[in-house]
Amino acid sequence: MESWKDKFAKLVDIMATLRSDNGCPWDREQDHQSLSRHALEEVYEVIESIDENKLDELPAELGDLLLQVVFHAQIGREEGRFDIGDVLDAINDKLIRRHPHVFGDEVIETSAEQTIAWEQSKMTREGKKSAIDGVPRHLPALLRAHRMQGKAKAVGFDWPRIEPVWDKVHEEIDELHQAHNSGHAEQVEDEFGDLLFSIVNLSRFLDTEPEQALRKACDKFDRRFKAVEAEVKRRGKNMSEMTLEELDAVWNVVKKR
Repeated sequence: MESWKDKFAKLVDIMATLRSDNGCPWDREQDHQSLSRHALEEVYEVIESIDENKLDELPAELGDLLLQVVFHAQIGREEGRFDIGDVLDAINDKLIRRHPHVFGDEVIETSAEQTIAWEQSKMTREGKKSAIDGVPRHLPALLRAHRMQGKAKAVGFDWPRIEPVWDKVHEEIDELHQAHNSGHAEQVEDEFGDLLFSIVNLSRFLDTEPEQALRKACDKFDRRFKAVEAEVKRRGKNMSEMTLEELDAVWNVVKKR
C-alpha cells in the first residue's frame, strides 16, 4: 500500500510528465500568470464544499488546490527558480519560526496571544516595514479590510471595547447621508467605503467573519428571490406587472416559510 509520501511524490512526477515534451499541450502552455485565476477558483470550490457541508467532496477539492501548488512548483523548477522542495522548506521554516511556544521556549496560552505574537514576529524577525504588510491587494475587499484591521490590532491599534465601534458606524452613516445630500458622487463613494470599513470593524468585535456573513446573506437572498418567482408563477402572474407592494407581500409569505 502506497504511503502518503509516495502518493505525493507520484503527484509531482505526474505533473512533470504532463509538462514534458510528450505531455499535455494545455499543461505545457501554462505559466504562473495563466494559472493564477485557476488557483482562485479552486480556493472558492474548497470554501463552497465546507459551507455546504459536503465534506465527502472536500478531499477532491483539496486535491485540485494542491495541484495548483505542484503545478507552480514544476514551472519554477523548469525555470531554475525553485522546486517543490523549496516550497516545502519555506512553509516548514515559517511554521517553526512563528510557533516558538511549540518549538521553542516562549509561553503562549491563548489563540489571541498567538495572533499578536504571530504579527509581531513578522515585524521583528522577518523585517516587515509595516504591521499591515502582507495583505494581498487582490483579496475580496471585505476580507482585505478584516485582515488589515486584525494586523493593526496586533500592534495595539484598536478600540478597547465595542461601544465606540457602534458610534463610529453611526457617524459614518451620518457622513454618507450628508455626502448624498451634497450631490457629489466621489464624496459619496468615499463615505460609503468608510461605512463599509467601519462595518467590517464592527464584525470583528461581534466575532463574525464579514465575507462569510455576506456570502450567506447572498445565498439567503438567492433562495428567497427564486421562491418569490416560483410563487408569482404559481399564481399565474408576471413579476414585472406587479406593484412593489404586491411583490413585498409575496416576499413576506416566502420569508415566513
